Amino acid sequence: MTDWVPDVLGDEFAQRTLPLGEDDEGAIVATLVRALPEPYVPQRAGGWERLVRRLRGLSDDARPLLDDVDVLYVHGWSDYFFQKRLARFWSSRGARFFALDLRKYGRSLRDGQTPGYIADLATYDEDIAAALEVMAEDADTSRGPRRLVLLGHSTGGLVLSLWAARHQDAAAAVILNSPWLEFQLAPLRAAIAPVVELQARLRPLDVAPQIDLGFYARAQAEAADPDDVVETNPAWRPVPSMPVHAGWLHAILRGHRSVDDGLSISVPVCVLLSERSAVPSRWSDELTAADTVLVVDDIARRALKLGSSVTVERIDGALHDVFLSRKAARDDAYARLERWVTGWARSSGS
Repeated sequence: MTDWVPDVLGDEFAQRTLPLGEDDEGAIVATLVRALPEPYVPQRAGGWERLVRRLRGLSDDARPLLDDVDVLYVHGWSDYFFQKRLARFWSSRGARFFALDLRKYGRSLRDGQTPGYIADLATYDEDIAAALEVMAEDADTSRGPRRLVLLGHSTGGLVLSLWAARHQDAAAAVILNSPWLEFQLAPLRAAIAPVVELQARLRPLDVAPQIDLGFYARAQAEAADPDDVVETNPAWRPVPSMPVHAGWLHAILRGHRSVDDGLSISVPVCVLLSERSAVPSRWSDELTAADTVLVVDDIARRALKLGSSVTVERIDGALHDVFLSRKAARDDAYARLERWVTGWARSSGS
């Protein structure tokens, strides 16, 4: 593996390339990004700071409540990690924050590769295992084992849900931001799955018609915070989105079927969703306050099949990525996340 080097997001972050072998398109890598927060020095914390920390949900001994927590974030389809604000949420509360650009996405995409392509979502076990190995290298375990929190958005939420089901108790909690747990045409999934499977077997790289009109990207731009501008690399997060290939879609549908069958994840799960969906057939202001990617009512129902302890938070006015919504919805999303994480951390802490 390579050494840590400066990341494209600036001084707050570093990245490390994780070699994963080769396929017929060349060398495969994943990329792990870590946040580099200012170190917390307990002896420098005065009485007022300790009071503020407690009001923010941190432990009474003035150590951060999430001091023993490692967060691993996985992005969605046609996406990569760029959410600085989300990393700051975790690192400011004491957690170590890491994000993984999966193979053939974002920082991990190499010339000549089919962007985002995978034929089996379980293959990402290799990416995640490599990330966890690096995360363990300099982990402070002097106060006991560290707790792993999985944090996934959209397709990343599906990937991590399936991983958690295959690796019971490896994580201490799973948090999902609009996870893609069901096909947008849920009643037709069983009918179209055999057709997609046949196409995937015969011509896995066949491309489906492009249906992304760019409205989701426009909605994010409309909702952007001018005081904390979010910049993305259009080569890594293109508009319209990456082409959808038959082999990849088959892998996704198999994942949806597994969720529908029930995953029995043994640890607490929190699912954050928009209150409503909107069909992006033409532009309107409605698209700036709704999920234009998923049918959120279907996702809410599927979420209950993830495990025995599932919290579903519905956020009025949220976009597909709830943390990129307009300020009111974004603040609500972070407040709900903090409430859930604080309760989980205090009830499960060693």
